[in-house]
Amino acid sequence: MIRLHFTDTDLRRVTVAQAPDALLETALSVRRLRGGTAAGGTTRPALSQWHKAMQETRPRPGVLLDLVPRNGFLPDFLQQPKARDFATALDLVTGTSAEQLALDLGLADTPGWNGSLEQPSRWARELANGSPAARRALQRDLQAYFTSTIAPLWPRVRADAMADRAVRAEMLLRGGVDALLTTLSPTWSWQAPVLTLPSTSRHDIPLCGRGLLLVPSWFAVSALVMYRPQKPTVLVHPMLLAQEPAFSFDVLGPLLGRTRAAVLAVLRVPATTTELAERVGISLATASQHATVLRNAALVDTTRTGPSVLHSLTPLGLALLAGEEPSTPMH
Repeated sequence: MIRLHFTDTDLRRVTVAQAPDALLETALSVRRLRGGTAAGGTTRPALSQWHKAMQETRPRPGVLLDLVPRNGFLPDFLQQPKARDFATALDLVTGTSAEQLALDLGLADTPGWNGSLEQPSRWARELANGSPAARRALQRDLQAYFTSTIAPLWPRVRADAMADRAVRAEMLLRGGVDALLTTLSPTWSWQAPVLTLPSTSRHDIPLCGRGLLLVPSWFAVSALVMYRPQKPTVLVHPMLLAQEPAFSFDVLGPLLGRTRAAVLAVLRVPATTTELAERVGISLATASQHATVLRNAALVDTTRTGPSVLHSLTPLGLALLAGEEPSTPMH
């Protein structure tokens, strides 16, 4: 697991990125093409549909396949959260020093680890050694892959990111930082002052008063953390894709009742009882009743945020909607 340790200063310095990181989304899409998995990750219908479409078009990531591991951490130079667009990010990548490239790829003389279980390729070693030809190949393949594969999807990614940011802002407004951190992901746990994220290895990361930058991602299925000296730590989190169809609505309808199945489905985006009633078109009393039944079935969590309560899916509820088997046996 990964544990992020907050101080009071860090809690006052939690910010949400203005837009998704185009370069990071490009890299994560390559990971998706490679069939990578991640601890605490979830199946997302939109990603499955995208992956199926890509199997038909056969995109060509080129040398990116040598830089993006199936699992583990991405090289830091493939994450540029402050870049305003892909062109800016590409300039930052191609301007990265050979020393930094070597460090990020785990090939520096000084101790370093790039988080990958895969051995760097010959081309990656040439890149780390400062080869101009390797650097040109990186620029060429990054640009070509983004233009052909990610750019057509980018309007949807930006729209979903705006919707996600609006939800996060609403959580912050209604319940403060506690509500924001509690509802980031059903598989994450916020017990002040520690945010715990699923991971195959254990890392304790103190934020040291520099704060946390939240970056929504369309392609991420689990958390990614990037430590930046003297700057806020970056936490990449899966976007709330509210428009994704509920995988098993037709199946859950007869099982739970159509209204209760609809309540479960709309809680992909956490909601207060009032918001829940408005989304489903039912009364407050009925929304509260259905939420109680789902909570008693361990499908929904309810957290008090000031005068209101906030309902969100549990990992079991999320797995049920995604058509997955629970990670632990049910008795």
